[in-house]
Amino acid sequence: MKIGYLDGKRFYRGLVAGARELVSKQAYLNKINVFPVADADTGLNMALTVQAILQKSKIGKSLKETLKTVADAALSGARGNSGIILAQYLHGLSHELPEKGMLSAQSFAQGARKAVNHLYDSLLNPVEGTMLTVIREWSDFLVEHSAKTQDFLQLLTESLAKAKKSLQETPKHLKVLAEAGVVDAGASGFVAFLEGVVNYIHKGSLRDTDLKAYVPADLENPVVHSSAPEKYRYCTEAILTNCQGDLSALRDMIKNLGDSLILAGNTEKLHLHIHTNDPESLFGILFSRSEVSGVKIDDMLRQFQISNSRLFPIGLITDSAANLPQEIIDRYQIAVIPYGLNFGQRYYLDGLSLGAKSFYEMLAQSRTLPKSSQPSPLTVKTILETSAANYEKVICISISDKLSGVYQNAKAIAQTMPDKLKVVNSRQLAVTEGLLTLRVARAIEAGHSYEEIISQVETWADNTTIYTDIYTLRYMVKGGRVPPLAGLVAGLLNLKPIVSLDKEGKALVYGKSFSRKRNLAKIIGIIGDELKTRKLWEYAIVHAAAPERAAEYAEKLTKLTGKKPAYITELTPVVGVHNGPGTVGIGVVYEPI
Repeated sequence: MKIGYLDGKRFYRGLVAGARELVSKQAYLNKINVFPVADADTGLNMALTVQAILQKSKIGKSLKETLKTVADAALSGARGNSGIILAQYLHGLSHELPEKGMLSAQSFAQGARKAVNHLYDSLLNPVEGTMLTVIREWSDFLVEHSAKTQDFLQLLTESLAKAKKSLQETPKHLKVLAEAGVVDAGASGFVAFLEGVVNYIHKGSLRDTDLKAYVPADLENPVVHSSAPEKYRYCTEAILTNCQGDLSALRDMIKNLGDSLILAGNTEKLHLHIHTNDPESLFGILFSRSEVSGVKIDDMLRQFQISNSRLFPIGLITDSAANLPQEIIDRYQIAVIPYGLNFGQRYYLDGLSLGAKSFYEMLAQSRTLPKSSQPSPLTVKTILETSAANYEKVICISISDKLSGVYQNAKAIAQTMPDKLKVVNSRQLAVTEGLLTLRVARAIEAGHSYEEIISQVETWADNTTIYTDIYTLRYMVKGGRVPPLAGLVAGLLNLKPIVSLDKEGKALVYGKSFSRKRNLAKIIGIIGDELKTRKLWEYAIVHAAAPERAAEYAEKLTKLTGKKPAYITELTPVVGVHNGPGTVGIGVVYEPI
């Protein structure tokens, strides 16, 4: 049966068939993925991309209209290098195909070839031997042979053979592929997609097909990053809309911040991908020129370590509210679930796209209080399941369940693997959550068993106390944690509260003074009294843009305890938003009585 034209319905049916075939090859694509980073997630990223396309696109009145919905869905839902490249090609196709209800093979071929230009323009450094080469050579073949036949069946069948040949030659272009003895994973995914389309045309019925796409709900969780990132740590993606200026100007502004840069789409809507060590500077530029959404920042180094270079048989996870310094996080290979923070219309990932120094500068100038937001359930699920897939056992230390819903989300996931993963309600926040995590990390390092640690962790939490010296109640009032009247009275009387947590993890006003000097003396006195009958394990200090005051506490406590703090660090934005600048938090862990 010859196929003489292509319309929106036929294109969508082919899209469904191609997506199904691509998803079925997901595990294989992950396995052969070595370029640009051997992160073993090309299959996952391409599967998630086509899943997003099928979920959000629809059949229009014409092929052009159908393609516009497909391209928009692709740009919004694309994942990873390979997914964004596929999205950009579809975007280019939507622009280059003519406005007709039905297209001939020749018209489609010409549009397909012109779309390649959009693909190359989106990349800072196009590399041959990848998806780019296969798509370009496939589209060149379409143009050349569409002059000989107007039958889509024949044209696509023959062009698939060309794409397969081009795929087999990718190692000739890229040394890394030749050394690994594999073809390019992204290119292989594109060929799998074409194969699905051609097989469908040969075996399926164009008239009697269920247009409802089937993509497995639970995409296989891959072993990620099989080699350490050589230069840049964070794989960063975002959706940019209503960009100011042209794309070349934006590219020039960010190109020195990393590599693997892709800007797919146009100024109305772009999907950005880049590997960088400085997400904060990157997003500072992005927010100055566009509206930003769909932020994703993956720690490629930690992913590699978890899957290939584990220091210990027990994995450790916490959330960004634990406020641990990066050197401790890296020393013990701790995976961190990031909180979100909304600063007006801008969304940040705590500690990644917004650091403490910049946050407190912005907070001082802002008339409205930013709002913290929980990590997405998908983020929690991905981090927990990735760790569980690679460690013998996993322990997750969560912020107090009285302050956030993260514990409940993580606990629900842990219930599916009770012998593998334990989620601990720390009943703590910030410096004390961090100290509890540190205590578990040191126990793991010392060789304590999973069972030994789990049997003691609740006792460790019971013997952990936080003393928070608040400079002003203004931010707690704004955030709704303190009634306005109480804040007004405290302000009039110049009261300086000391806030702690009770045994259940709820906020508790521990005391108050009429000056910060008295607060400091009171906190030092409380700890001194405790040390008369109890043994200190460790203490630490966090501060919100108050390094001098933190240093004063450190000096007093070092003299009192005979040891320096485990760490002093700035209060992370997601916690600082509720306490405000000037706050100092002291966390103390005592040995069990």
